Amino acid sequence: MFDGLDEVFEPAKRKEIISDIHRFTNDYKNVRVIVTSRVIGYQPQQLRDAEFYHFMLQDLESEQVEDFIQRWHDLTYQNESEKERKRERLKRAIKDSSAIKQLSGNPLLLTMMAILNRHQELPRDRAELYNQASRILLQQWDMERALVDANLDRRTIDYKDKQEILRRVADFMQQNKEGLAGNLIDENNLENIIKDYLKSVDINDVRPVARALMEQLRVRNFILCFVGGGYYAFVHRTFLEYFCAWSFVWQFKETQTLGKDGLINNVFGSHWWDERWHEVLRLISGMIDTKFVGDIISYLMEQDGEKEKFQNLFLAGKCMSEVRSIQGIDDVESRLLKRLKDLTGYGTGFFYKPFDGPYFPSISGQNITLIREILAQAMETLAIIWRDNFLSYTWFQQRVMFDESEFVRAEAVKQIASAWKQEPGILDFLKQRVVSDESEFVRGEAVKQIATVWKHEPGTLDLLKQRVVSDENDYVRREAVQQIASGWKHESGVLELLKQ
Repeated sequence: MFDGLDEVFEPAKRKEIISDIHRFTNDYKNVRVIVTSRVIGYQPQQLRDAEFYHFMLQDLESEQVEDFIQRWHDLTYQNESEKERKRERLKRAIKDSSAIKQLSGNPLLLTMMAILNRHQELPRDRAELYNQASRILLQQWDMERALVDANLDRRTIDYKDKQEILRRVADFMQQNKEGLAGNLIDENNLENIIKDYLKSVDINDVRPVARALMEQLRVRNFILCFVGGGYYAFVHRTFLEYFCAWSFVWQFKETQTLGKDGLINNVFGSHWWDERWHEVLRLISGMIDTKFVGDIISYLMEQDGEKEKFQNLFLAGKCMSEVRSIQGIDDVESRLLKRLKDLTGYGTGFFYKPFDGPYFPSISGQNITLIREILAQAMETLAIIWRDNFLSYTWFQQRVMFDESEFVRAEAVKQIASAWKQEPGILDFLKQRVVSDESEFVRGEAVKQIATVWKHEPGTLDLLKQRVVSDENDYVRREAVQQIASGWKHESGVLELLKQ
């Protein structure tokens, strides 16, 4: 196994190593070889030519998160009572905060959560979690040794200094032509940013110190990496987005060079349609006063977002999820809830009409795909933000049974199985949909969710077998076959069933 191809920063050296790997696989054809790399700077063609298969690691599922927490604490703690107390505290923090739960699927951030949890309660909001995670990484830097070795000024550069430097780097990046999508900064610009900051805190002979800091950022902490051609980048996009958000908030709250109108019109107004900016804008919402967030959400709801597939409303939902308490913006929340519920009728005759003109005068395959994408995102947004509201659970059940759109009904099945799987009777409710729902899309989605979420429940395999042989629709039968083949391939009799 070759671990960390991305850590070979020189393009020529990386190409040479890939050639060595290729040569090794030719000489030892029976040896299985795994090469890992971060996405950033990765060039797949040379390995593809060598007949390597390529896979992208996905976020952890809830069962995998629990397994990680169990294993991590087993390896970390010797004292049983302390191990159990810390493990349960981490599980509770993830369960009680929807924002933290969403982040727990990221292996890096989940590891940071486990480290933070050793000494404190986890923060409830995303921005503060990013802040503390960056502090952990930055406090690991042995910068003082680098300064002493270089016989430089011995003033301590603490993690707050380093956070400020990274905030300036992220601010510079987002102002470039490529913006956040580029995630690149020229080596000279990076050095100049660091030198300017060092001068502002009265450090002498700033160039050697700046070079030492750049080396620490690249080699020891992997906050930034060298991607060749004289360019650096944030290794993990998470920290680019956090420090970029912090840059705007700093201008808004500290230096006051960015006013409320500028924050709304120039920052949110310029980027709400671009999903690549959504995490930054969402983090900003978690760092500022609730009333201002309400004004931002109101602004987003006023935008005509149909051509952008209603990204204005979906971003408004993400910003709302960052608000700790809706007290004072209850009316904004109510209006947003109604807009998102109304959006689940998009493309049908009963969709509310804030926009002029027909929606889809002729429903082509492309338009159907677009409609389904919008409906699915609207349903998911509703389920995530209002997960703790029991009225939302009831509303989703009603959508499953009575909505005029079978796409909405199928998506409601998916969201119920994800957000409310612990509710009493939910499995029986979905089993009933499998047997009696008139829509093959609803029956198929219910089959998929039961097989995935309730795989280990008694009777699940029997239910799937029954659908294979008895459902009148080939779509549902195919879904049942696929679930059996992937989830129960080692069960006795399954191979014979599939052969038949």
